[in-house]
Amino acid sequence: MVKGVYGQSDKIFYTVSGIFLTLLLVVVSYPLVFIVSASFSSGEAVSMGRVTLLPVGFNLDGYRAVFRNANILRAYINTIFYTAAGTLINVVMVMFAAYPLSRRDLKGRGVFMLIFVFTMFFNGGMIPMYIQMNRLGLLDTIWAMLLPGALPIYSMIIARTFLQANLPHELFEAACLDGCSDAAYFRKVVLPLSKAVLAVIALFSAVAHWNSYFNAMMYLNTRSLLPLQLILRDVLVMNQVDLTMLGETVQARSAANLAHVLKYSLIVVATAPILCLYPFLQKYFVTGVMIGSLKG
Repeated sequence: MVKGVYGQSDKIFYTVSGIFLTLLLVVVSYPLVFIVSASFSSGEAVSMGRVTLLPVGFNLDGYRAVFRNANILRAYINTIFYTAAGTLINVVMVMFAAYPLSRRDLKGRGVFMLIFVFTMFFNGGMIPMYIQMNRLGLLDTIWAMLLPGALPIYSMIIARTFLQANLPHELFEAACLDGCSDAAYFRKVVLPLSKAVLAVIALFSAVAHWNSYFNAMMYLNTRSLLPLQLILRDVLVMNQVDLTMLGETVQARSAANLAHVLKYSLIVVATAPILCLYPFLQKYFVTGVMIGSLKG
């Protein structure tokens, strides 16, 4: 009797949850569908608001303008480089910090953790950071995009918790009895057994670097060093469209209409890599949340 009641209540819960999540999916997905459709539509259709779900007046003028422009292609290459190099630096720094902090025989590790966590809530501020970058000679260089935030504390805490929960101290003692040094233990034992958390850290870092634009806005002046997201910001937020991006198509269509299509095409180009990777890497987001929920 009780089992039947609970079974019926579960069915009601799952039905209501399914309907709610489906409606939520439709609401969240519509802006993305609209952007993709508008990027393949004509400038007149976009400016007149005739685009809803499917492209109207299908054409590729926006994408031609995007890929014809040398500044956008250079910014795209810069973003790929900043993402790859920044992710590699983040993973190396996180593991170098997380491993010793996960060792219970490290003296003063509680003090070190307190110092690390303190930086998550308190910092010098924007102006002192800019002055420091200027004195170090990092302004208007690629290092201004890579070194600030080289050690993400949240990722380090996740990695430390994972190592504490999955690599018992007895494993290290057994390796020491076999003549394994700390460096060899880290290289041959810790890293191979930490593939899951390495994937989580790399994914978090890659998404953060790909979407980053504030450091570029603060520290970079040379246009050839700018990432794609900063150009996207200029187009969308500042509403600054370089008419040279439109090339010869300006003579066939009005520049104002093509500017609308260019915005949507640039959004698709900037977000396509992350959108394509996310379905395959979604499980690692869940793994990261579960790892971070453990105490240790």
